[in-house]
This record gives sequence, structure tokens and C-alpha cells, in this order.
Amino acid sequence: MSIPNKELRAWTIRDSAELYQLSAWGGESFAIDDRGDLTVQPMGKGGPKFSLPELIEDLRSRGIELPVLLRISNILQLRVAALSGAFKNAIDECGYKGRYRPVFPIKVNQQRDVVEELVEFGREYSMGLEAGSKPELLVVLAHMTNPDGLVICNGYKDVRYIETAMLAQKMGLYTIIVVDRFEELEAVLKVSKRFDLRPHIGVRAKLASRGAGKWQESGGEKSKFGLTAGEIVQVVERLKQLNMLDCLELLHFHIGSQITAIRAIKDALKEATRVFAELHALGARLKFIDAGGGLAVDYDGSQTNFHSSANYSLQEYANDVVFAVQQACEEKGIPHPDIVTESGRALTAHHSVLVFDVLGVSQMAIEPPVSAEKHTDATIANLVQILREVSLKNFQECYHDALQLKEEAISLFNLGYLDLKGRAVAENLFWAICDKIRQIVKTLDYVPDELSGLEKALADTYYCNFSVFQSAPDHWAVKQLFPTMPIHRLNERPTRRAILADLTCDSDGKVDKFIDLRDVKSVLEVHQMQPSKPYYLAMFLVGAYQEILGDLHNLFGDTNAIHISMDEEHGYRIERVIEGDSVAEVLSYVQYDKQDLIRRMRSRLEVAMRQGTLNIKDSALLMKRYEEGLSGYTYLTSEQEDGVELTPMPPIENSAAQQVSQQQASQQQASQQQATGAHSTAVKSPR
Repeated sequence: MSIPNKELRAWTIRDSAELYQLSAWGGESFAIDDRGDLTVQPMGKGGPKFSLPELIEDLRSRGIELPVLLRISNILQLRVAALSGAFKNAIDECGYKGRYRPVFPIKVNQQRDVVEELVEFGREYSMGLEAGSKPELLVVLAHMTNPDGLVICNGYKDVRYIETAMLAQKMGLYTIIVVDRFEELEAVLKVSKRFDLRPHIGVRAKLASRGAGKWQESGGEKSKFGLTAGEIVQVVERLKQLNMLDCLELLHFHIGSQITAIRAIKDALKEATRVFAELHALGARLKFIDAGGGLAVDYDGSQTNFHSSANYSLQEYANDVVFAVQQACEEKGIPHPDIVTESGRALTAHHSVLVFDVLGVSQMAIEPPVSAEKHTDATIANLVQILREVSLKNFQECYHDALQLKEEAISLFNLGYLDLKGRAVAENLFWAICDKIRQIVKTLDYVPDELSGLEKALADTYYCNFSVFQSAPDHWAVKQLFPTMPIHRLNERPTRRAILADLTCDSDGKVDKFIDLRDVKSVLEVHQMQPSKPYYLAMFLVGAYQEILGDLHNLFGDTNAIHISMDEEHGYRIERVIEGDSVAEVLSYVQYDKQDLIRRMRSRLEVAMRQGTLNIKDSALLMKRYEEGLSGYTYLTSEQEDGVELTPMPPIENSAAQQVSQQQASQQQASQQQATGAHSTAVKSPR
């Protein structure tokens, strides 16, 4: 859908920065240069930077195809420093006597490189790791090389989980086993007696306080994990019986992920610190209080309690946690404990950027056909008249009349009184009327509910080279918003509005909700596609949960992942290339063997040649394409093969008369692209 150009002044990069709210969600880590390219500058203004489009062209010249997930190490490092720095500021300002001990819950991003970098970046801040399962614990024990970092053991535990965690104490790790269910306590006690070890025990309190946002059910009295007040008292009494109360060292609570409202955090802190003080009164000399996760990321930059935002800053969060613990302790004369948080989303979301290209465009035809004026059908004549007369005074009435006439045209078509061309003209006129009405309602303070969907209905569809289910599953599952924008041509006015469709055949495989300062937009402002020229878009803040939650819908696998660090001289340095899944690898996940598939295919080709339906030359070419396909990237490529270069499809005018042929052409093109796509030449690295 085209955006009316009512402004006479030239478009500037400042306009683009404001349109896509760059500073609101990106801080000073992203900017736009004079060429209209999006640049990455994690150190802020004056620090080293690089052009994102130039990096993408560099990667493609090396044979690394889109989509790619960029992991920018310096941003990850800065997030670690920012979190620890915020708590240091709060501790210094309040005169707090305890330490801050950050812990990263690896469920948020279990990629080996990310975990290793966080351990390294967090070494000077005593960063630890949290495991929520037995497999995660095995990872944590091998990678927790920081002797001053805690290992927090959460989740459902069996005896072997507990044995592994407890024996890790003998290799010098400070492992705290958090009792999430009362039954776990006896298992911990039995294992400790068998190993003659005094364990580090924590208890997770099931608070009455609840979070705010999409994951608020994680807290509250009906939460999945945690001990009631009565069960916590039983833990204390049981440990007293065994003269092991000194082993109870930590109080843990968690009220959910992405807590959007600071009030919910304050309420939870008030309740949890009271529990902490009462445990001390019962004789438990706790060393740690663990506020869990929940520190939100402001995905839309609005700084509100909207589900994709947060109405508080990182510093405010740290101030509130430190103040609440200090106040509760000083009221009861209790020594200040070390403060632990398990902030995963706030650490990792910012450092990952998904970049993908647009493969084709479907545009709604809103220009009335010339033949409409000469058409003899009464329904079409009435639609022509409405198109002429629609105005600010009658736009709602015109919409109702046009809608009724369109339905009449479909009925006439079904009954045989209107031919296919006539139906196409009627539908085209209807959308032309809707476009005029849309331009009118844009100027109004209030838009009637029945007209609020016109923006989306008239939008273009930009077909993009990625899978929502693999790379942004939270957008599909819970409508999480991720900042999305073009990464080049930002010195040009974006004249189209679009929704983004992915490569899957699922109708849910699309991005149709976008960040907006005041609301959620149903369309994204984009540029008109240029023939034979790539158009790049990027989705930001995808470093938390998205990779591990991604699925194999339509057998689209992991994307290429590139680790980038800043270089003072060249802007960036490619530290590591992790090649995405090949087709054969993805097929192996669903029990298909590459060699068996090739054997079956060769047998089928032999039968076809004997029957005379396929000659030797075509058989050889098909077999070549088949084997290349198995070895290749699961996504579409634009590499040149045998003189055929795959380029973005030109815009398709989506009139009613062309819909059938358009769908057939799109399917045919997709088939050709999949058949001729060759795999990336990057070196495969172990995950």
C-alpha cells in the first residue's frame, strides 16, 4: 500500500530514526549514517561502528547466505556491565553491606558461544549460572569457570540431578540446590548423608504477589514451583532436627518473565523480604536473597507497562531491589545478604539481530480500471459513483454502501449474471474506495472500529526469507513485538506499507504487529522494491528465548549465525561463523537418512527412464539438483547457478482477476528457487 506523499520537504535520516523509534529501543547502539545505512555502534557515539548492509554484503561475498543471525559480542558485554553497574550504583548510594551476585539462567539462551562469552564478560562481576534441568546442569558444571560465581540449581530434580550438583562442590563450585518442591528436601538430605557433605540449600517461596504482563501466571499462589509458608516452616524445622539449619543459605522467589510494571516488583520484594526476615527469626542465617528473573526489556521503546515494554529503567529496578532488602534487614537488625538476580532476557535480548531479504511483493491494486466507467452493470456503475463522491462528510456511509455492493457483485457472479472480468472490476473499485476512505480517516482523532482494519487490508505483502516459527516464535505464539525495520535506503522516504510473510505455508507465518510509540501498528513502513536489487530488513532484540524455542515448521532449520566483535581499524571482526542447518541435517531430525533418500531417488529415476518419461540428461540434472538440495541451506538463496540468477520478484498487482495466476506464479517461482538453491560455503562449526 502506498503512503500519500503530502510533505514537500525532503526525507532525512532523522525522519527514519524517528519513524522506526531507533533511539527508544536501541539506545546509542544503532544509528543511521549519511548514506542511509543502519550502523552498529555498541560503545555509543564516538566509538567504533560498522555499516550493517556492508557487513551483509561482505558475508554474502563469502558465500554466507541470508537469513543470518548476528550475535554482537560487544553489546552482550555492555549489557553485563550495565546490569552489574546499576546494582553497584544502588549499593554505593544506599551504603548496602552485601554484594551483588548476577546469575545467568541458561534457559534464556543456551547457545555455547553465548554462555562462554557471558562467563568471560561476567568474570569481574562474579557472574554465575543457573540450571533449570539436568541437561542444563551438565552444561553449567562444565562452563562455570568463574570461581567466585554461584551455580543455582532450579527445576524438577531427581536423585541423580541432586548427586551431580552436590558432588560439584568437591570440584570447587558453589552449587546451591533450591528446593522447589517440599519432597526434594529429603532427597537432598539423603544424598548429603551418603556423600558426607553439608549442602548449600535454598528454598523457593511461593509468594501471593504476582507479576505483570504475559507471564504473570509464573507467580502467585497457584504458581508451578515454590513452597508455601507452611512448607518453608517445615523445612526449617526438619533442618533444625538434623542440626543442619546452617545449610539453608538462600531464599529464592520468581514472579514471572518480562515484568512490565515496577509496582509488581515492589509488591513481591515487600513480601519476600518479610519472609527473609522471618526465616532469620526462626534461626536460619541466610547468606543470599535471590530475586529471580523478570527484569523486562523495552521492546517498543514506549517505557510503559504494555506487555512489550517496561515502565521502569534498569537503574530503578536495581535501586528498588537493594532498598527493599536493606530496609527489611535494618528493621530487624539482620546482616545484609548478598543479592542475587537471574536476569536472562535483559542480558541477552539486545545482542542478537536477525537479518533477512525480501524475495517478492504482492501489492493491492487500488487504481480503478479504465473499463469501469464504460461497464453496463448497475452494481459496478454504483461503485463508480461512490468512488467519485466519497468525502469527509459521507465516508462511513460510502463504506457501508460499497461493502454491500461488493457482496452483491459476488452474488451476481455466483448466479452467473456477472462474468469474471466484471467481478474483478467490482472488487477493484471496492478497494479503491477503501483506499480513499483510509486516507480520510487517517486525519481523524477517532477512527470507527469497522474502519480500523483498512490499513492492514490494503497493505502490501512482502515475502521474506525466514521462518517466524524458527527465528521469532514468540511473535507467533504470544504476539511479542520485536523492533523491525529496513537496514538501508533510510535516507529515502518509505512509500509503501506492508505486512511481512515468511517462507512457511502456514497462514500464521507472518509478522503483522509492529512497535509504535502509542499503540501497535498493523503495517510496517517500507520502500518500493527495485528490480534486481536486494532489499534487507532486520528484526532486533531476538537474543532471548527465540533460538531455543524455534521449531522446524516446514523443515526450515537454524539460520546461519555470525559472531561479530568491534574492531577499531575495520569496524567489525567476524569471530566465528556457525553455518545453519542443511536440508539433510533437518531431515535427519525426523528420521530421514540422506543416503537412503538418494538411493530411493535413483531407483525412481531408473524406472522413469525405462518407461521413457525421462531421458538420461534430464535424469542427471534432476539427480544433481536433488543432491545439491540435500546438502544446501534450508532457506532460499540468490546464488547464480548454471547462468540463472535468482533475484527478488517484482511487485505483483493483486487485483481480483490476477489472484489465481499470481498464486500459481509464486508457487512456481518458489519451487524453482528451492530447486536451484546452493548451500553456503561457510565452514560448519559445532554448536
